[in-house]
Amino acid sequence: MVGSYRSAAIIVGLMVSLALASVGISALPARTPQDTTISMIASSGEGARYWPRWRGPSGQGQVSGTDYPDTWSPTKNVLWKVSVAGEGNSSPVVWGDRIFLTTSRDGGRRLSLLAFRRSDGNQLWEAFAPEGRLESVHDKNGHASATVSTDGKLIYASFGSRGLMAFDFNGNLVWRQDLGAINNYWGTAGSPLLYKDRVILYQDQQRAESFIAAFDAASGRQLWRTVRDASVGWGTPVAVHANGRDEIVVNGQYAVIAYSPENGHELWRVNGTTMEVVPTIVVGHGLLFSSSGRAGPTLAIRPGGQGDVTRTHLAWSSPRGSPFIPSPVVHGDQLYMVNDMTSIATAFDAKTGRTLWQNRLGTAQREGFSASPVVVDGKVFFTNDEGETFVLRSGAEFNLLHVNTLGERTLASPALVDGRWYIRTARHLFAIGS
Repeated sequence: MVGSYRSAAIIVGLMVSLALASVGISALPARTPQDTTISMIASSGEGARYWPRWRGPSGQGQVSGTDYPDTWSPTKNVLWKVSVAGEGNSSPVVWGDRIFLTTSRDGGRRLSLLAFRRSDGNQLWEAFAPEGRLESVHDKNGHASATVSTDGKLIYASFGSRGLMAFDFNGNLVWRQDLGAINNYWGTAGSPLLYKDRVILYQDQQRAESFIAAFDAASGRQLWRTVRDASVGWGTPVAVHANGRDEIVVNGQYAVIAYSPENGHELWRVNGTTMEVVPTIVVGHGLLFSSSGRAGPTLAIRPGGQGDVTRTHLAWSSPRGSPFIPSPVVHGDQLYMVNDMTSIATAFDAKTGRTLWQNRLGTAQREGFSASPVVVDGKVFFTNDEGETFVLRSGAEFNLLHVNTLGERTLASPALVDGRWYIRTARHLFAIGS
């Protein structure tokens, strides 16, 4: 099975290379000195010590440090375990001795932000969002899927049609920006991005104006708002520094688009994504990596340029096998992802797009993975919806070390700080450490 997947991927890759060459796109472009200047804008200062946003301080699930355990069970290496009221898939966010996450009760009629003490898991407070519009959601998405962000002063939470909000560390609502009714047929899920003094959020939707907008972090005042030509999406924007300028990049419907963080003007776009896009962009080796759709394409893009740069900035493309929900992760020379339609993990050579290996993780399930993978201490961790975490040795060959299980449904991605894992399941929050 693995050999047939690898052979098929190589054949398809050669076909794509020839097709791209015929329209003037090089599948393996010449590297330029500018490539080395491209990087994700990571959390800095005190924020770099914690897990202040979706996918951590790196913005892409990369964890520094070597003192994190790689084995656990419902009892082994569990430092504490506490119940979490309501339902939600948002990931834990950590700052100091606080853990923040959102939850939903009464079928989405009550939405709230929860704060826990990191040392022992004790719940400190619960802050409710103002009452408002009730969205229609997919069962797997729910009403509390967006992960909050924090700068150590305020906690920024997106509650969809209830608005974008900021709370202080005591749970007081500081400001609220009404975004209007959000009409996205599976509900909302994209997390807010903190960039310098502003909060950036994008929301694609049906029968209403899709947009990307920036808000002043201190007051909530709207700084700019740009209309988007898309009808559906659940992703999170990223901030990258590329070739001497900062760019806000959105992995969206039918296209990857970069915007100016100062005024929201569109800088460039690369076409080729599918209709439904969730995974967050990751960065490495001078490239942006976009995964999209139900086993759709993966695009490797050189950022920069102006306007439609599909023909000039697409470095390589893998036509099928991308995840629908989980984001990819880069480590070393490899790009890793898991196709949640088939439970098949893939490692690409990040620079060239060559498939290094493919293998199934556990039992094949349609939409069987939701959490995004993380890399720590030379290992890649993939967690499926059943709470099984597959621990792989990072590298050009498939090397499954072992499988951990918590025995609880797990859709949220983990947070890792100071040698501890913080994992949210359907009903609990776990702290896992040596």
